[in-house]
Amino acid sequence: MLKNIPSILSPELLKVLMEMGHGDEIVLADGNFPSASLAQRLIRADGHNVPDLLEAILSVFPLDEYVDKPVSLMQVVPGDNTKPTIWQEYDKIVQASGEPFGEFEFVDRFDFYERAKGAYAVVATSEGALYANVILKKGVIKV
Repeated sequence: MLKNIPSILSPELLKVLMEMGHGDEIVLADGNFPSASLAQRLIRADGHNVPDLLEAILSVFPLDEYVDKPVSLMQVVPGDNTKPTIWQEYDKIVQASGEPFGEFEFVDRFDFYERAKGAYAVVATSEGALYANVILKKGVIKV
């Protein structure tokens, strides 16, 4: 056990977060995302949802302040009437983290899949909300 580390962050996930460098990306994937078929490194977070993981990760993970939009979401597919209310929750979590953030980048579904293929890791969750996938771009810690 460690102090001040959220218990939802598994040893495997903490290791990956530590290994990542500036500009590397990590995907927090909902339960419908093709995580296993796209991931270079797959981290299982079964039983957990994306908002809880997002909050925990942002407590230890710097966002890239050298890009306009360090947090990306999967855009709703044209013709789909889904209105992802989970995005409002994400906005609150990112704003509360104190990390530099203005607004989300919205990425087309298939472009999102391509980004996921190049991401350092994909975290597969049990999130049931549609369009709940998030990409975080790692920043630096200034000393």
